[in-house]
Amino acid sequence: MSIVVRQAADLGEFGRAFMQIGQYFGGDRDNEFMERFARLLPIERMHAAFDGTTIVGGAGAFPFRMSMPGGALVGCAGTTVVGVSPTHRRRGVLRSMMRAQLDDAHERGESIAALWASEETIYGRFGFGRASFAGTASIPSERAALAAPLEPRGSMRLVDAEEALELFPPVWDALARERPGVFARSCDWWELRALRDGDVGTKRFAALELDGRCVGYAIYRNDFAMGEGMAESKLVVIEAVGDDTQATAEVWRYLLGVDWVANVTVALIPPDHPLFFLLAEPRRMRYRMGDGIWVRLLDVGAALSARTYAGDSEVVFEVADEFCPWNEGRWRVGAGGAERTDAAAEIGLDVRELGSASLGAIGFTELAQGGRVEEFVTGSLARADALFRAPLQPWCPEIF
Repeated sequence: MSIVVRQAADLGEFGRAFMQIGQYFGGDRDNEFMERFARLLPIERMHAAFDGTTIVGGAGAFPFRMSMPGGALVGCAGTTVVGVSPTHRRRGVLRSMMRAQLDDAHERGESIAALWASEETIYGRFGFGRASFAGTASIPSERAALAAPLEPRGSMRLVDAEEALELFPPVWDALARERPGVFARSCDWWELRALRDGDVGTKRFAALELDGRCVGYAIYRNDFAMGEGMAESKLVVIEAVGDDTQATAEVWRYLLGVDWVANVTVALIPPDHPLFFLLAEPRRMRYRMGDGIWVRLLDVGAALSARTYAGDSEVVFEVADEFCPWNEGRWRVGAGGAERTDAAAEIGLDVRELGSASLGAIGFTELAQGGRVEEFVTGSLARADALFRAPLQPWCPEIF
């Protein structure tokens, strides 16, 4: 029997599609969870794969707006909860679902798709390219001294979730204007995801205030432990954001000074995070880096026209895109954006590599060293690197 992929029709189908990945995490999800999740991921944005009347696969897409270099927000399909039943592996179910999802996102006018890859080898064949890096740091409290004295301007105050919902969003929005790769959060997302307690402990919320305005915040939790009469607790930083460099430093000064803590840990931070320069001994963080979000250009022209570029040069790309062939062809990219052209191509690449370079974290010369990009005209790789370079690394502080 052939596999049919379509949008979920109701909450029941939504839940069964979700459980195609949820089954691998152990346990089940009740209706309350599904109703809450459907407030973030609309039912019609969940595609289900049917074998007869049985759902054997699911793939969802959050309706995001994500920041590009320069701060502009573009429509983004936040690919998530993609799974196939173990009874239907190697039967083309995943490919059929990605076909349906990306076509749907393109028809909705979303110019990119983005995801966190559970496995590195899966999504490149659908045009997703590794576009950022993120890592985990662990800081022993006795090695948490700052490199230079910091005179606070504001004051930290613990708040509850209701007040955090009022105070924190403008600071997050400021991060999106500064860093590519940040998705705009709805009120529901703040309430149901960012500020809601999970299964691993109570979240604490601290606001940094200056002149009556919140300029930074921290979301964290305490993992309490004692050993031989001494504190062995871990402070887990979920988010720490300031709307300028001083505010960011003050938030971290607070977190690194919390009592009864042996170790401060933080995940998903980019390789140019301020901690590398705030700490007197950044080596003590034991930073371990991996890949961050992956990006798929659904509309090359719209996506690359939404970002800013360095300088006034331009480069002509020959783009291959087997999965979304409407992107194929030659594109001239420069300060004025991206447009189709008949000019001779200077660089040849797959849309996957163009997605990797789109947020400014990965250069075309790096990709060429790995055999992923071909330079037709000498010097065009260096010119493209300079053009696409962004002041700061992309940063998506939350897995979706």
